[in-house]
Amino acid sequence: KEGFLRSETSLVQTIGRAARNVDGRVILYADRITGSMERAMAETDRRREKQRAFNEEHGITPQTIKRRIADIVADTASRDGVLVEIDAEGENNLVGHNLRAYIEELEGKMRAAAADLEFEEAGRLRDEIRRLEADELGLPGEPSKAPRVGRSNEGKPGTRKLRYGKTQRKWGR
Repeated sequence: KEGFLRSETSLVQTIGRAARNVDGRVILYADRITGSMERAMAETDRRREKQRAFNEEHGITPQTIKRRIADIVADTASRDGVLVEIDAEGENNLVGHNLRAYIEELEGKMRAAAADLEFEEAGRLRDEIRRLEADELGLPGEPSKAPRVGRSNEGKPGTRKLRYGKTQRKWGR
């Protein structure tokens, strides 16, 4: 069904966002190919061919930009005239292909730690991998739990049901 976020222009924008990474892929799920999907894919193919021709003409090999988030923040802060202290944990945050390589490196260290029976270290590495993958996917952090206000007395000994869901307690408690 065509509609919001399924129009040709929004599909082209979404596909173009993924195309900014060398390893970027777009998977479109649908029962059938709609007109918007077909036009968006045709436009994307046209742009890709035009870009390939330009790259061949000028001898350009496409590469993903490999910059650390810390470098980007420092660059932006220096242009704004604001200096921001970046903690050591922030230096491990990488973007795109670098992040994938870093996660694979952590997985290797995790397996090595588990093989050496260093399960606490392996668990810490596993948690770090999960955090990085969640950050990459844009998932929210740990959901904050609402504090419990009170507990129900329903089903406790000494209570019985009255009409309309009200309960009566024995012994005046």
